[in-house]
Amino acid sequence: MFLIAFLGGLLTVLSPCILPVVPFLFAGADRTRSSILLTLGGMALTFALISSLAVVSSEWVIQANNTGRHIALVVMVLFALSLISARIGDWLARPFVLLGNRLDPDTRKKAGPMGSVMIGVATGLLWAPCAGPILGVILTGAMLQGASAQTSLLLLAYGAGSALSLGTLIFAGRGLVNRLKPSIPFTGWFRRGAGVAVLAAAVVISTGADRTLLAGTSSEGVASVEKNVLENAPKVIDYFISKVRADSTADEQGNGAMPSLTGAVQWLNSPELSAESLRGKVVLVDFWTYDCINCQHTLPYVKDWEKKYGKDGLVVIGVHTPEYGYERIIDNVKDQVKKLGITYPVAIDNNYAIWRNFDNQYWPAHYLIDAKGQVRYTHFGEGSYQTQEQMIQQLLKEAKTPSA
Repeated sequence: MFLIAFLGGLLTVLSPCILPVVPFLFAGADRTRSSILLTLGGMALTFALISSLAVVSSEWVIQANNTGRHIALVVMVLFALSLISARIGDWLARPFVLLGNRLDPDTRKKAGPMGSVMIGVATGLLWAPCAGPILGVILTGAMLQGASAQTSLLLLAYGAGSALSLGTLIFAGRGLVNRLKPSIPFTGWFRRGAGVAVLAAAVVISTGADRTLLAGTSSEGVASVEKNVLENAPKVIDYFISKVRADSTADEQGNGAMPSLTGAVQWLNSPELSAESLRGKVVLVDFWTYDCINCQHTLPYVKDWEKKYGKDGLVVIGVHTPEYGYERIIDNVKDQVKKLGITYPVAIDNNYAIWRNFDNQYWPAHYLIDAKGQVRYTHFGEGSYQTQEQMIQQLLKEAKTPSA
């Protein structure tokens, strides 16, 4: 499984979720090899730590995670300013220089290693990769069984794979930079341009505009590749494959009764709903989380189905199950529900109670329940929108047909 996690990390370079942090990493393409490695190492370690803590529901962990992201944004802004202006860079480096001289007066070097690690740590705090099939296996296992050393090591393997793929690209860019330096006055405008890119990326992340920009991209291709990796892995991970395959299942006779909707910490746009109260209605249960790019891609379809078929008896329920710590903050969820224009009921499933009831393993996941309360169709991941809509139409038609 460690190899699978590592391969999943390698594939993140193909995912649109890596785009917001790319300027932070590539801004240092003209630095030394050791400096780049320290940055990538700091990113991988921080990602593993933060993701491990994400399954802990303690309030202090959630707030610390949220505060850490704000601090990381400040670090990135300072980093950008230091690239744009050499004077600002010298001023920001002065405390590290003084500390280095105090510790070892014989070495008058700037504290480059510390600065490189800080950039890596900040990047790790801001990076929220798409939870494709592979990362989904790791995170859901941690959520259901609790954080463990094995989970942290799997996340570290995933982060290491991501660092390797990004590092390959960065070193390739570094080679290009070195070739261009002798021919043109390249260094000055490269640093300033990189600084502007980092500053813009920090602003985009701080305002949440990255979610809007990435909403037009698709992760279907990467998810399909990850699925193939899982399916061709050794038989020892067959159990995990059966849980996270991004495909659809439909059963004319039903896949059992609708699981319970109890356990949400709060309901938005509706009082608490139950499986019993929804009998006679066709129900679409959508497991999502607001910072999941894949979920953002499916959301317009879910909203459209609710609008088109709500009057005919379709009830859409969004179950917001957090992937990362800051998605557990209820005010954040409320703000995003409002911004995204979601008017149907949303259950805030911070304790993963509904997630466990459905034995769910994936973001997004759609469950269609017929008027008799039977689960008739499931789909995990993006895609198959036409098939899902046809199933909604079929179940609504069945609901209007008198029983024989």
